Amino acid sequence: MKLTGIFPPLTTPFAPDGSLALDRLRDNIAKYNRTSLAGYVLNGSTGESVLLSWSEVERVWAVAREAASQERVLIAGTGAESTSETIEQTNRAAKLGYQAALVRTPSYFKPQMTAETLAEHFLRVADAALIPILLYSVPVYTVVAMEASLVARLGQHQNIVGIKESSGNVQRVSEIIAAAPAGFQTLVGSAATLYPSLVMGAAGGILALACALPDMCVELYEAVQAGAHERARTLQQQLLAPASILVSKYGVAGLKYVLDRLDYYGGPPRGPLLAADESARHEIDAVLATIAAAAAS
Repeated sequence: MKLTGIFPPLTTPFAPDGSLALDRLRDNIAKYNRTSLAGYVLNGSTGESVLLSWSEVERVWAVAREAASQERVLIAGTGAESTSETIEQTNRAAKLGYQAALVRTPSYFKPQMTAETLAEHFLRVADAALIPILLYSVPVYTVVAMEASLVARLGQHQNIVGIKESSGNVQRVSEIIAAAPAGFQTLVGSAATLYPSLVMGAAGGILALACALPDMCVELYEAVQAGAHERARTLQQQLLAPASILVSKYGVAGLKYVLDRLDYYGGPPRGPLLAADESARHEIDAVLATIAAAAAS
């Protein structure tokens, strides 16, 4: 299972009344199909996964499966707090045609989420899953980080094929790559650290920023593969402000505003998240203007 390249964790479009806007999802994916993205992640953090019911998630998965071009790899976010529910949702995604599952760390009982607990959880999921598992470490939301020793242990399982490492910590990424078995694929979730992570051996990235700037993210990845490191470093520098402002500072609301500005559909976030206010929009517009100026020069 090759998971190389750039994957956006797609946003979930909502109508003004808060209901799913699935036609808008189809439209967005049709536009992404014209890029060189490797595939799509549905029901990740950027997709507001924790704000969706599982019945809504299944509808999103089904529409995305229909809309995505056949050469794109589809990854479903299937992590839940319980091991049994994670297995159930993973196999539901498999039956809908998804090729891999992104499984986050359980996080509610944080003090009990020891390495042994997490290992037992992921190994049981991997044993029962009908599709390959991609571990998901996102401590900014879960406050549960997966260290290299645990990842290396889990990577021995034939059905655990990689990890999305979203700490933004290049040292941790390097340690995971060094410790993991051959063939294990590390994808990063931080656009701000994409270049150094790729140089260290990361297979690619699952980047929220790729929802808004897919071509720039792909170009950086391709530049590294071609050995064009000067170009890659320039692109990395250009992505630093968008990654910091559009994604880290303003989150889903900021990203959805950017999509509306760039001819995709962003729409409102789902409560309790609030839409980007006037101050945020002004700051985001300034970042977009800088990107446009750099592209024109």
